[in-house]
Amino acid sequence: MKFTPTDRTTSLRNPGKLLYDKDIAYRILDEAYVCHVGYIANGVPRVLPTAHVRVGDVLYLHGSTGSRALLNARDGGVDVCVEVTLLDGLVYSRSWFHHSVNYRCVIVHGRAEPVQDEREKWRALEMLVDTYGTGRSRDSREPTDKELAQTGVLALPLTEVSVKTRQGPPNEDPADVDLAYWAGEVPLTTVVGAAIPDEGVSVPTPSYTRAKT
Repeated sequence: MKFTPTDRTTSLRNPGKLLYDKDIAYRILDEAYVCHVGYIANGVPRVLPTAHVRVGDVLYLHGSTGSRALLNARDGGVDVCVEVTLLDGLVYSRSWFHHSVNYRCVIVHGRAEPVQDEREKWRALEMLVDTYGTGRSRDSREPTDKELAQTGVLALPLTEVSVKTRQGPPNEDPADVDLAYWAGEVPLTTVVGAAIPDEGVSVPTPSYTRAKT
C-alpha cells in the first residue's frame, strides 16, 4: 500500500528520492519515541517536540491542554506538519560538499483535531504509555480525572505522508576519489542502558525496560 503524493508531500528538488510506502512509514513512526510538530500560532511558526503513537491510520499527539498547539486546535483543529527522524550514521566525504548523514525520515501533513470521545482519548493515552514497553499501562497508575482534564490528545489522519531515507557510503565526485582524505561511514545506534530504579521502588525491574517491545 502506498500514500498518494500531494503538492505538500512532493519535493521540488529531488522528487525521486521520496517514498510513499505505508509499511516503511509506519515502521519509522512506530520505532521513534519523539516527533516534532510544526504549526502556526499568532502568525509565528513554532515547533513542539512531543510523544506520539500510531493507531492504524491515525497518529495521536499528546500534550498539555494549556500548550499553544492544543489551544490553537480547540476550534476545529490545527494545521500541522509532523516530522520524525531516525539517525543511522555519519557520512564522511573527501569534500565538504558531500558530507551527509544516513537517516530515515517521515513527514506528515494534515489537520490535527482534538479527541473529544473519552474512550478514544483513554485508548490513545493507554497505547502511548505502552510505547515505553508492552504492558506498561497496566504496570502504572491510571490518570485521575484532573490529570485527564490537563492532558490533550490530537488525532492526525495519516493521509499526506512521505518518507525520505539515505543509506550507504558518500557520493563522491570521480575527481575526488584519489584525494588523500579519509572517507566512509560511522554507524550510529541507540543503545538501551541498564535501568536505574527510582528511590523507594520495591518491585522488580520489568523486562521491557531493556528494549522497546
